[in-house]
Amino acid sequence: MSTMAVPDIAVAPVETGFWTRDRKVGALLLALGLLAAGLFGSLATGEQARFTLSEDAAGAALEINGTVGAILFGIIGAAAGAALLAGVPKRWFTLLLGVGILGFVLSFLCWQVSAAPAGQNFMPLVNIVRGTFFLALPLIFGALAGVLCERSGVVNVAIEGQLLMGAFSGALFGSITGNVWVGLVAAAIGGAFISLLLAVFAIRYLVDQVVIGVVLNLLAVGVTGFLYERLMQTDAQKYNSAPRFGSWDIPLLKDIPVLGPALFRGNIFLYLGLLLVLVIHIALFRTRWGLRTRSVGEHPTAADTLGVRVLAVRYRNVLLAGVVAGIGGASYTLALYSFTKNMIGGKGFIALAALIFGRWSPTGALLAALFFGFADQLATYLGAIGSSIPSQFLAMLPYLATILAVAGLVGRVRAPAADGKPYIKG
Repeated sequence: MSTMAVPDIAVAPVETGFWTRDRKVGALLLALGLLAAGLFGSLATGEQARFTLSEDAAGAALEINGTVGAILFGIIGAAAGAALLAGVPKRWFTLLLGVGILGFVLSFLCWQVSAAPAGQNFMPLVNIVRGTFFLALPLIFGALAGVLCERSGVVNVAIEGQLLMGAFSGALFGSITGNVWVGLVAAAIGGAFISLLLAVFAIRYLVDQVVIGVVLNLLAVGVTGFLYERLMQTDAQKYNSAPRFGSWDIPLLKDIPVLGPALFRGNIFLYLGLLLVLVIHIALFRTRWGLRTRSVGEHPTAADTLGVRVLAVRYRNVLLAGVVAGIGGASYTLALYSFTKNMIGGKGFIALAALIFGRWSPTGALLAALFFGFADQLATYLGAIGSSIPSQFLAMLPYLATILAVAGLVGRVRAPAADGKPYIKG
């Protein structure tokens, strides 16, 4: 069978005039860098800002005077913006964008850490990294579920319901059997059940995919809430006391400074989430299955002409997405908590935002999920040291970044061309 090359992104229109996208981003970074150097530098104290390589104030640390650090990193961010504004080659855009953002963040942290009360003017990097991955974990699974669906042309707004049903099924069947692996399999099936309903109504009956996704989320909330009250609340010992996966330490790697304790002393869900990112990325861009999936998501009519079974590919990938999201839901109830009503708390919608911010790519979704997780962890840290910055302000930053990304400020963002469009075989 012949194959068909499918571009992953559309060709961006040629920009004319002085104010190209790169220069607009450069102007923004220049302004933010100067703001950081001036404002954060003036607010920072002369105390040392300590970034410890351990979980507390003891041990080795990276130290810098708070005022000096805030001004220095602000200037670095401004310099990156100035370089973009001057019109450097496009191949430098991503690097300079990263330097500009990192400079602004580090300037902000130098101010906050140095201004903390005595004894609290340090940031434990191990805890920050560990907390970032912990908070990002359900987002990683949810965003990967979105990638599998939307690369096939099916909008997956039901990620919230898939995560919730996975969490409930894992807790219920893990408790009944007393076997954590049975709970994990049940969680995968629970997520796949929501995906099956999505596939049938969206693919077979051509129901609006956004509408059916919202309905399935409400269905999952209703079903799990009803069964929680009837079973788990009445006999928590029997129905809501699932065994938990413990931490698995990886020899040698666990001793790497900062990253070792955070990444290589985790549970199965951390390792599985990172492994799935790698596997799905390779499969999507390096295998025949990936080529067919992308062709169905971009141009299903052409794919059908070349012999690809469009509807079968969509059914299979939507069900697989449910399995992935269901396992993500189990990361709550088989590793951390007992099940409670609506315990996912909107993480499915945040995962959808991470999917968009990550440009429908497994690795992009991972980085976006980590960005959201870092913002949450940073808000927690600043609250612990009594920062004057409202935690609600920090919580909204990832969403603001998503809006800017979708608006095209940091690069062209385009969903698969056939995403959300039902296919009727001629």
